[in-house]
Amino acid sequence: MAGKQHTYRVTVTWTGNTGQGTAHYRAYTRDHEIQAAGKPVIAGSSDPAFLGDATRYNPEEMLVASLSACHKLWYLHLAAAAGLTVTGYRDAAEGTMVETADGNGHFTGVTLRPVVTIAAGGDPALAQALHDKAHHFCFIANSVNFPVVTDGLVETA
Repeated sequence: MAGKQHTYRVTVTWTGNTGQGTAHYRAYTRDHEIQAAGKPVIAGSSDPAFLGDATRYNPEEMLVASLSACHKLWYLHLAAAAGLTVTGYRDAAEGTMVETADGNGHFTGVTLRPVVTIAAGGDPALAQALHDKAHHFCFIANSVNFPVVTDGLVETA
């Protein structure tokens, strides 16, 4: 039996032509807009280290956010299925990318640091264990070629 296939469509439109196109490296901005049908536009750019606009999301931040959000969505699903009431969830995720001498680069790892608040009477050990299970199911974490580590903390309301 084949697995279900899902397709995701987004449009990324470069909005950084200042009149000269890419005549030279500093002639344009890295600004772009990310859109999906029926959803708000996300303002994007590159990392400021690569002449991007610091007020816009860059692809590296979006990758870290995708890993964090995927983990959170699976975690909440698994908690609900296990009868564990989560009342709060906040993740201060961090990713590290290394640039090589030739300008290439790659992520070396992402650490998720979720702080999960569970209702009084909830099982903190179960709450902690669900991170491993969520990591196992996260589609995004299963798709990257670098370690994604979860360093979670459980609090009781």
